[in-house]
Amino acid sequence: MQTITLPENENSRRSFIAKGITLAVIGTIGGFSFLQGCKDDDEDQKVSPPEDLMQEHGLLNRVLLIYDTCKTHLTNKEAFPRQSLIDAAGVIRTFVEDYHEKQEENYLFPRFKKANQLTDLVDTLLQQHNAGRALTDKIMQLAKITSPTDADQQMLLAALTSFNTMYRPHEAREDTILFPAFRKLVSHHEYDSLGEEFEHNEQKLFGKGGFETMVSKVADTEKTLGIYDLAQFTPKV
Repeated sequence: MQTITLPENENSRRSFIAKGITLAVIGTIGGFSFLQGCKDDDEDQKVSPPEDLMQEHGLLNRVLLIYDTCKTHLTNKEAFPRQSLIDAAGVIRTFVEDYHEKQEENYLFPRFKKANQLTDLVDTLLQQHNAGRALTDKIMQLAKITSPTDADQQMLLAALTSFNTMYRPHEAREDTILFPAFRKLVSHHEYDSLGEEFEHNEQKLFGKGGFETMVSKVADTEKTLGIYDLAQFTPKV
């Protein structure tokens, strides 16, 4: 059989085409993987309902530190910028009580009640929400007094102490018991839908980036009181 020898330029042309096809296939696969990776990354960025609520507990904890600082000034009979306390109580009222706790009361508590799970805990948490709102009313009222008496100062100190004493175990119980149990209580679809609804509710009340705005407000108050620098809380060991 006669062997046909292709011209050198023909061999080069076919080799180039073959390499081009190979690279195109690899590029398509790589591109698909890249897009898939972006999709996964985007999905990973979605915040679940309990994670959303726990981030907001972090904001609450920063306000509790502000309250602690004001308590120290009151105990030592030291002057401090009372507007800082008013601003902090305003964050508690608008973001924690009127939004965060309403999310828990409207979406979490009824589901536990319906499933007859953790009902005693839910009852206590709800009672504490109501007690917290009453304390916030008192804190805001007393903090706005321009020339407070010693009795006013003592009542303000007592209200701040009661608030912090209640809310630290309150949020810890939600983070370690209620929120983990909630994930098992609802379907995967309902769980995802609630995350989107939480985000929608936040934007409806505070606009896009509402949580970040509140964090910024709290940071400004921390700076005013001189407690923003995290390093100052590091003990010398």
